[in-house]
Amino acid sequence: MKATEFDQLFDDDEEDIMEHLDLKNARRPNLEYKKISFEIPLWMLESLDKEAVRVGETRQSLVKLWLSDKLAAHA
Repeated sequence: MKATEFDQLFDDDEEDIMEHLDLKNARRPNLEYKKISFEIPLWMLESLDKEAVRVGETRQSLVKLWLSDKLAAHA
């Protein structure tokens, strides 16, 4: 299907365009994940876990949130 045909289907809103998308191979640039590991002191891990419970987040989500905030502040 040509892009103009796809655009027309979207604009007409008469047909569900999702069947024309290959979401299995879709990519989100710069949002792919990379697994890493690092060592931190036990006291820091315990404090992190307490804060995660306090705010109702997982440890991983909290770390990502804090890193994102810090990086945005320095951008």
